[in-house]
Amino acid sequence: MTQHLAAPSTGTSADAPGHRIGWWQDAVIYQVYPRSFADGNGDGMGDLAGVTARLPYLRDLGVDAVWLSPFYASPQADAGYDVADYRAIDPMFGTLLDADALIREAHALGLRIIVDLVPNHSSDQHEWFKRALAEGPGSALRDRYHFRPGKGADGELPPNDWESIFGGPAWTRTTNPDGTPGDWYLHLFAPEQPDFNWEHPAVADEFRSILRFWLDMGVDGFRVDVAHGLVKAHGLPDLGSHDQLKLLGNDVMPFFDQDGVHEIYRSWRTILDEYPGDRIAVAEAWTPTVERTANYVRPDEMHQAFNFQYLSTAWDAAELRTVIDSSLAAMRPVGAPTTWVLSNHDVTRHATRFANPPGLGTQIRTAGDRDKGLRRARAATLLMLALPGSAYVYQGEELGLPDVTDLPDEARQDPSFFRAEGQDGFRDGCRVPIPWTREGSSYGFGDGGSWLPQPAGWGELSIEAQTGTEGSTLELYRAAIAARREHPGLGAGTDVEWKSAPDGVLVLGRPGFVCTVNTTDAPVALPVPGTLLLASAPVAVDGDTVELPADTTVWWTV
Repeated sequence: MTQHLAAPSTGTSADAPGHRIGWWQDAVIYQVYPRSFADGNGDGMGDLAGVTARLPYLRDLGVDAVWLSPFYASPQADAGYDVADYRAIDPMFGTLLDADALIREAHALGLRIIVDLVPNHSSDQHEWFKRALAEGPGSALRDRYHFRPGKGADGELPPNDWESIFGGPAWTRTTNPDGTPGDWYLHLFAPEQPDFNWEHPAVADEFRSILRFWLDMGVDGFRVDVAHGLVKAHGLPDLGSHDQLKLLGNDVMPFFDQDGVHEIYRSWRTILDEYPGDRIAVAEAWTPTVERTANYVRPDEMHQAFNFQYLSTAWDAAELRTVIDSSLAAMRPVGAPTTWVLSNHDVTRHATRFANPPGLGTQIRTAGDRDKGLRRARAATLLMLALPGSAYVYQGEELGLPDVTDLPDEARQDPSFFRAEGQDGFRDGCRVPIPWTREGSSYGFGDGGSWLPQPAGWGELSIEAQTGTEGSTLELYRAAIAARREHPGLGAGTDVEWKSAPDGVLVLGRPGFVCTVNTTDAPVALPVPGTLLLASAPVAVDGDTVELPADTTVWWTV
């Protein structure tokens, strides 16, 4: 049935609540993982109607924009990052009319909408790929992907030694229409996710059209998945010996961070700049250094890039200061804001990471010390929100949610969990649907249960339980985001002033503002730097001295 959409939106209008030029420079952006945020139709799976109904909560939280993980038509081999149709909504999430309603309601509430874009690969159910297989060798559509003959006497070996991020070879052999073994195709992720060949002009043309489709729908920007992966080194050379853990882009690789990607993003920037309302692009770019990341946000390319170096930093004063300094220094020459993020849908929630000893990476299998983890998570949040640039908040972190580390194997759905190599496969733990109410079969997530099981006691962490509760993590986030918006020394700018501090303590200054952070396990006495504004834990001020408890951050006005 044909869906009749209203006239295209022009984006957040100039007189909408909260509008400001260059809003992304110091924005707080909230990531919604749609299948786990709110279920609007009671089928146990979150959807766009559920998100729309809960937008007033995000307005009241104080965020500037909402980033939605993929909701496109997809077989869901990798939670929607295998897209079959970039202009359609997967039925599990709703319809284009639901997307249109969500965008319009967000704009009416003064919120912007950023959508995920997945340009490195499609689903193997994408029409191009299905036709390429059906038509066999010689199909012109095969040039839009990376099809290659195999090595060996009968082509039985992959074309090169590249490995999938999810483990195993990055190549899968096809079967010809006559049933004989055929060529191989490249997939840096799951076999159901064949990589596009961005040297083919039809691929570039298609994605420029996709950009315009969603910009005409009124979205305010795009988070670009695997932004560093679109261009592969000429000839697809062998990788040789390597560390599997570096495949995500932490080392120089022939399939990641090639210089040719920047021509693509310069062409996208011209499209974004044609539209009113400050539309933006955000790079998910895993690179060897923050300096390489800065290349993605030069003035004629994207607006922001995720700071994964910060996300993976331990709760340690010296390490935090180093990564903060290097991040600010890398972005300063290109005039882009630094971004800060502590959690997302691919890593263990920071309330659990910080509950465990450092060095375990971003996929952790144990709950650790819950009290310590939450204490550090709250402190880390106030530090992040004190820094100049833009901050990203992953759904549920404002509730202090831990990772669910004891999901039964039969409940897991992360595709990398079912592979023998590659990523640990424990991303389901950060994707468990969030609790809205104290009671109910899914704690207010929806009337039909929850697609991943929620822990007993989840209701005491719910939005209902924490709203209006003095000292709750939710109220801490609300107060911090409000103060950040109201205080000129927070968010804006590009610099921090480090002041002298004992080992394990950070004291950083911004205009009219000081942030003190104790990353140690013991209280530390400091001179009072100003008037107490906000603290992640109760603090005792005695005249000119303040005792900072262990793992605590305090904001002061001066």
